[in-house]
Amino acid sequence: MSEKSKKILQLFISFLKIGAFTFGGGYAMIPLIQKEIAEQKKWMTDEDILEIVAISESTPGPIAINVATFSGYRVGGFFGAMFATLGVVLPSFLVILGISFILEKFKSIAAVQYAFNGIRAGVLALIIKALWSMYKQCPKGAISYIVMAAAFILTALLKVNVLIVIVACALFGLISSAVISRRSKL
Repeated sequence: MSEKSKKILQLFISFLKIGAFTFGGGYAMIPLIQKEIAEQKKWMTDEDILEIVAISESTPGPIAINVATFSGYRVGGFFGAMFATLGVVLPSFLVILGISFILEKFKSIAAVQYAFNGIRAGVLALIIKALWSMYKQCPKGAISYIVMAAAFILTALLKVNVLIVIVACALFGLISSAVISRRSKL
Protein backbone atom coordinates (compact mmCIF):
# COMPACT_ATOMS: atom_id res chain seq x y z
CA MET A 1 0.00 0.00 0.00
CA SER A 2 1.42 3.37 -1.00
CA GLU A 3 2.00 6.20 1.47
CA LYS A 4 -0.85 8.22 -0.07
CA SER A 5 -3.24 5.25 0.21
CA LYS A 6 -2.29 4.81 3.87
CA LYS A 7 -2.99 8.50 4.55
CA ILE A 8 -6.36 8.26 2.80
CA LEU A 9 -7.25 5.18 4.85
CA GLN A 10 -6.20 7.04 8.03
CA LEU A 11 -8.40 9.99 6.96
CA PHE A 12 -11.35 7.64 6.49
CA ILE A 13 -10.82 5.98 9.87
CA SER A 14 -10.31 9.33 11.65
CA PHE A 15 -13.50 10.82 10.25
CA LEU A 16 -15.38 7.54 10.78
CA LYS A 17 -14.49 7.75 14.50
CA ILE A 18 -15.46 11.42 14.63
CA GLY A 19 -18.76 10.71 12.87
CA ALA A 20 -19.50 7.71 15.06
CA PHE A 21 -18.81 9.28 18.45
CA THR A 22 -20.13 12.82 18.09
CA PHE A 23 -23.72 13.74 18.82
CA GLY A 24 -25.17 17.12 17.95
CA GLY A 25 -23.93 17.81 14.44
CA GLY A 26 -21.07 19.70 12.92
CA TYR A 27 -20.35 22.28 15.59
CA ALA A 28 -20.04 19.54 18.17
CA MET A 29 -17.55 17.79 15.86
CA ILE A 30 -15.20 20.75 15.49
CA PRO A 31 -13.24 20.15 18.73
CA LEU A 32 -12.83 16.48 17.85
CA ILE A 33 -11.71 17.30 14.31
CA GLN A 34 -9.24 19.86 15.63
CA LYS A 35 -7.83 17.39 18.14
CA GLU A 36 -7.54 14.53 15.65
CA ILE A 37 -6.32 16.43 12.60
CA ALA A 38 -4.21 19.20 14.16
CA GLU A 39 -3.04 17.88 17.53
CA GLN A 40 -2.72 14.12 17.08
CA LYS A 41 -2.06 13.57 13.37
CA LYS A 42 -0.37 16.96 12.79
CA TRP A 43 -1.78 17.06 9.26
CA MET A 44 -2.79 20.71 9.72
CA THR A 45 -2.41 23.55 12.18
CA ASP A 46 -5.09 25.06 14.39
CA GLU A 47 -5.12 28.04 12.04
CA ASP A 48 -5.80 25.73 9.08
CA ILE A 49 -8.74 24.21 10.95
CA LEU A 50 -10.09 27.68 11.74
CA GLU A 51 -9.87 28.61 8.03
CA ILE A 52 -11.61 25.40 7.01
CA VAL A 53 -14.39 26.00 9.55
CA ALA A 54 -14.86 29.56 8.26
CA ILE A 55 -15.03 28.34 4.66
CA SER A 56 -17.34 25.48 5.64
CA GLU A 57 -19.73 27.85 7.38
CA SER A 58 -19.99 30.02 4.30
CA THR A 59 -20.59 27.22 1.78
CA PRO A 60 -23.86 25.34 1.29
CA GLY A 61 -24.38 22.10 3.15
CA PRO A 62 -23.85 20.70 6.64
CA ILE A 63 -20.74 22.05 8.32
CA ALA A 64 -19.48 18.60 9.38
CA ILE A 65 -19.53 17.32 5.82
CA ASN A 66 -17.94 20.51 4.52
CA VAL A 67 -15.17 20.40 7.13
CA ALA A 68 -14.51 16.73 6.39
CA THR A 69 -14.42 17.37 2.65
CA PHE A 70 -12.12 20.41 2.87
CA SER A 71 -9.84 18.71 5.41
CA GLY A 72 -9.69 15.52 3.37
CA TYR A 73 -8.86 17.46 0.23
CA ARG A 74 -6.12 19.41 1.93
CA VAL A 75 -4.56 16.24 3.36
CA GLY A 76 -5.16 13.73 0.56
CA GLY A 77 -6.49 15.48 -2.56
CA PHE A 78 -9.64 14.30 -4.30
CA PHE A 79 -9.67 10.81 -2.79
CA GLY A 80 -8.87 12.24 0.64
CA ALA A 81 -11.93 14.48 0.36
CA MET A 82 -14.08 11.59 -0.83
CA PHE A 83 -13.06 9.17 1.93
CA ALA A 84 -13.09 11.77 4.74
CA THR A 85 -16.62 12.73 3.69
CA LEU A 86 -17.70 9.09 3.47
CA GLY A 87 -16.17 8.44 6.90
CA VAL A 88 -18.02 11.29 8.61
CA VAL A 89 -21.36 10.50 6.91
CA LEU A 90 -21.44 6.70 7.16
CA PRO A 91 -22.05 6.37 10.94
CA SER A 92 -24.92 8.88 10.91
CA PHE A 93 -26.48 7.23 7.89
CA LEU A 94 -26.36 3.79 9.49
CA VAL A 95 -27.63 5.02 12.87
CA ILE A 96 -30.50 7.00 11.31
CA LEU A 97 -31.41 4.03 9.16
CA GLY A 98 -31.54 1.79 12.23
CA ILE A 99 -33.35 4.30 14.43
CA SER A 100 -35.98 5.03 11.82
CA PHE A 101 -37.19 1.46 12.12
CA ILE A 102 -37.50 1.41 15.91
CA LEU A 103 -37.95 4.99 17.15
CA GLU A 104 -41.71 5.06 16.89
CA LYS A 105 -41.95 2.07 19.25
CA PHE A 106 -39.68 3.52 21.96
CA LYS A 107 -40.07 7.31 21.91
CA SER A 108 -42.75 7.31 24.63
CA ILE A 109 -40.51 5.51 27.16
CA ALA A 110 -39.36 7.91 29.89
CA ALA A 111 -35.79 6.53 29.99
CA VAL A 112 -35.40 7.23 26.27
CA GLN A 113 -36.66 10.79 26.75
CA TYR A 114 -34.20 11.33 29.64
CA ALA A 115 -31.34 9.94 27.56
CA PHE A 116 -32.07 12.43 24.78
CA ASN A 117 -32.21 15.28 27.34
CA GLY A 118 -28.76 14.24 28.58
CA ILE A 119 -27.43 14.08 25.03
CA ARG A 120 -28.73 17.60 24.35
CA ALA A 121 -26.90 18.94 27.42
CA GLY A 122 -23.66 17.27 26.32
CA VAL A 123 -24.03 18.65 22.81
CA LEU A 124 -24.48 22.16 24.20
CA ALA A 125 -21.20 21.77 26.11
CA LEU A 126 -19.40 20.64 22.93
CA ILE A 127 -20.77 23.59 20.96
CA ILE A 128 -19.63 26.03 23.68
CA LYS A 129 -16.17 24.42 23.62
CA ALA A 130 -16.02 24.86 19.82
CA LEU A 131 -17.07 28.49 20.22
CA TRP A 132 -14.37 29.08 22.83
CA SER A 133 -11.72 27.39 20.68
CA MET A 134 -12.66 29.48 17.65
CA TYR A 135 -12.76 32.64 19.76
CA LYS A 136 -9.21 32.03 21.01
CA GLN A 137 -7.98 31.64 17.41
CA CYS A 138 -9.68 34.78 16.04
CA PRO A 139 -7.90 38.12 15.92
CA LYS A 140 -9.12 40.42 18.65
CA GLY A 141 -9.73 44.11 18.38
CA ALA A 142 -12.51 46.65 18.32
CA ILE A 143 -13.51 45.82 14.75
CA SER A 144 -13.67 42.08 15.46
CA TYR A 145 -15.86 42.62 18.54
CA ILE A 146 -18.18 44.97 16.62
CA VAL A 147 -18.54 42.43 13.78
CA MET A 148 -19.20 39.59 16.27
CA ALA A 149 -21.81 41.61 18.16
CA ALA A 150 -23.50 42.83 14.99
CA ALA A 151 -23.61 39.31 13.52
CA PHE A 152 -25.08 37.93 16.74
CA ILE A 153 -27.72 40.66 16.98
CA LEU A 154 -28.66 40.33 13.32
CA THR A 155 -29.02 36.55 13.39
CA ALA A 156 -30.23 35.82 16.92
CA LEU A 157 -32.41 38.81 17.70
CA LEU A 158 -33.43 40.31 14.37
CA LYS A 159 -33.67 36.94 12.56
CA VAL A 160 -31.71 38.15 9.50
CA ASN A 161 -30.80 35.30 7.15
CA VAL A 162 -27.45 33.79 8.13
CA LEU A 163 -26.18 33.83 4.53
CA ILE A 164 -26.76 37.56 4.27
CA VAL A 165 -24.87 38.10 7.54
CA ILE A 166 -21.94 35.91 6.40
CA VAL A 167 -21.66 37.73 3.08
CA ALA A 168 -21.91 41.10 4.84
CA CYS A 169 -19.19 40.10 7.33
CA ALA A 170 -16.95 38.92 4.50
CA LEU A 171 -17.46 42.19 2.62
CA PHE A 172 -16.83 44.18 5.78
CA GLY A 173 -13.62 42.22 6.37
CA LEU A 174 -12.42 42.82 2.81
CA ILE A 175 -13.23 46.52 2.93
CA SER A 176 -11.70 47.08 6.36
CA SER A 177 -8.49 45.20 5.43
CA ALA A 178 -8.24 47.24 2.22
CA VAL A 179 -8.63 50.47 4.21
CA ILE A 180 -6.05 49.38 6.79
CA SER A 181 -3.66 48.33 4.03
CA ARG A 182 -4.10 51.62 2.21
CA ARG A 183 -3.53 53.63 5.43
CA SER A 184 -0.35 51.72 6.23
CA LYS A 185 1.08 52.61 2.82
CA LEU A 186 0.55 56.34 3.42
